[in-house]
Amino acid sequence: MKKLMAFCCFTLSVNVFAQVLPADQQIKEAIMALPEADRQNAKIWGYNADGEMVVLQKGGSGYICLADDPNKKGFSVSCYHQDLEPFMSRGRELQRENKSFKEVFDIREAEAKKGKLKMPKNPSTLHILSGESVEKANYRYVVYIPWATAASTGLPLKEVVPGAPWIMDSGTHRAHIMISPPAKK
Repeated sequence: MKKLMAFCCFTLSVNVFAQVLPADQQIKEAIMALPEADRQNAKIWGYNADGEMVVLQKGGSGYICLADDPNKKGFSVSCYHQDLEPFMSRGRELQRENKSFKEVFDIREAEAKKGKLKMPKNPSTLHILSGESVEKANYRYVVYIPWATAASTGLPLKEVVPGAPWIMDSGTHRAHIMISPPAKK
């Protein structure tokens, strides 16, 4: 019985470590979320062999990209403008503390209102490529415009036709324009 248990534990450990892709592959996939012209010299966050988030590439282009999380189902990479880093970083920190979506939202909202959380002064874009696999991934664009409303932008509060822009979280620190092109077939 002990031999079987030891074998099971060893197999489990190998599988956990096998999920993390080599750094060069994580970088290659992470920058897929950016337009080709912007892929040079982006800062890349990815995962080490222990599954911890680490900087894989320092960068300096003004873009920050996140590699696919090996612990989550499907495929998702994203890249965003450096002015969003305080907002994104704070969100990751609160998620590590196991805060719910609502708690993360409420904490960042309060911190942004107090000026403790620095939000972008100009519209700042997040590029997302996600789906059940790399091959079946689709783009989504998010343009953060803190405190904007449907009235201040002229955008509807929901998508009117497939792929049309609309504003989400209107009037909050997290106000953003959603643009979701129709999925590839």
